[in-house]
Amino acid sequence: MLKGHRTWVFANKPAIIATAAVGGPFEANGRLAEDFDLLHEDLWLGEESYEKAHRVLMEEAAFQAMEKAGLEKEKVQFLIAGDLINQMTPTSFAARTLGMPYLGVFGACSTSMEGLAFSAEFSGLEKEKVQFLIAGDLINQMTPTSFAARTLGMPYLGVFGACSTSMEGLALSAFITNYGGADYILTGASSHNAAVEKQFRYPTEYGGQKPPTAQWTVTGAGVAIVSPKGDGPRVTAATIGRVVDMGLADPFNMGGAMAPAAVDTIEAHLRDMQIDASYYDLIVTGDLGRIGRQVSLDLLRQHGIDIDEERYQDCGLLIYRDGQPVLSGASGAACSAVVVYGHLIKRMRRGELKRILAVATGALLSPLSFQQNETIPCIAHAVAIEYGGEA
Repeated sequence: MLKGHRTWVFANKPAIIATAAVGGPFEANGRLAEDFDLLHEDLWLGEESYEKAHRVLMEEAAFQAMEKAGLEKEKVQFLIAGDLINQMTPTSFAARTLGMPYLGVFGACSTSMEGLAFSAEFSGLEKEKVQFLIAGDLINQMTPTSFAARTLGMPYLGVFGACSTSMEGLALSAFITNYGGADYILTGASSHNAAVEKQFRYPTEYGGQKPPTAQWTVTGAGVAIVSPKGDGPRVTAATIGRVVDMGLADPFNMGGAMAPAAVDTIEAHLRDMQIDASYYDLIVTGDLGRIGRQVSLDLLRQHGIDIDEERYQDCGLLIYRDGQPVLSGASGAACSAVVVYGHLIKRMRRGELKRILAVATGALLSPLSFQQNETIPCIAHAVAIEYGGEA
C-alpha cells in the first residue's frame, strides 16, 4: 500500500529469512569481522583480475545465504542485485531533472521491459502526479553482478543506485513478495576496493594522496533472502528516494554530497508514516562517513527533526576500527549491505534492536560525468525492518 507520496507499507510484512556477508582482508581487520560469514586474505580471491574477484564475492554471499535458508537455488524465483562497476549516468541525471522518486534498473537492452514489469502504464500526467520513475540505460554495465547471475542461474533483475543499491533491492524484494509475486527473492549488493577505486578516484598503485574527506571502498558482498513466510526480521515499509543535487562536484567528498539526499528521504519517511525519529531504535545511513553524517545531523536539526545522536549511526563509521586508514570512513555498495545484513540483522535476532530504519545512500556520478564538469546527483532509499513485538 502506498502511504503518503513515496512510502510503501507492507501489510504482510515479508521476512528476511537468511542473510550472508563476505569480505576482504581490510574487513577482516575491522570492527565487525566476527559478523562476516567468510573473509578473504587477499583482494584477488584466486582470480586474474579484481573485477572477476568482485564477481566471486557476490556468488559466495549468495550461496552462503541459500545454505543458511536450506534452499536450493532452483527454489529462488528472482535475483535482484547490483554493484558499482560503471554507472547509468544519463538516466540518473534525467531523474535529477524530473525530481521523481527513482529506481535505477539495468538489463542492458532488456531494460525497457524490466522497467515495464515493475511499472503500470501512465499517460497524460503532470510529473508531480507520477509517484516513481523506474528506468535505466546502456552507459557502462554492472558486469560483476550480471556475471554472478550467470553462475547462479536465477531470473535476474539488475538494479543500480550506486551505494544505495542494497536498500533499493530490499525495497523491491519486499514489494514483490508482499503482493504474492515470489516465494523467495535473493537480493544484495557488492563492491571491491581495487576494482572501484580506480574508477571513482585513482588506482591504488598510483599512490595518489587523498584528502581527509575521502572514503575507503569496502570489499565485500551482503545479501538477504526475502520471503512472505518464515522466521526472521520483517520488512514493514520502504521509502523511495528522489535524486538530490546540491551542486557539489568533488568526488573526494561524496559523503557531503549525499547527506542532503539522506535527509530528504528520512524526512519523507517520517512524514509519510506520521511518526517521529524516536520510533526507531536505530536510524543508520549507508556511507556518509564522518563529514556526511555531521552534515546530515545539522540539516535534520535545521529542519526541525529531533534525533538522538546515539540512535543515528552510519554504516561507513561502524565497519572499521579506529586507526585503520579510511579517512572519513567506509563507502561502496557493499558498505550498507554487509553492515545491515551481516551485523545489524544479527543484533536484531539477539533482541538488541527491535526497529531499525536503514537508509542506504548513493552518489550517481561516473568518471565521465566528472570529466564533463557535472555536479554529483545523489539518492537515498530507506527500508524499515522490525523484529519482535508487533512486527
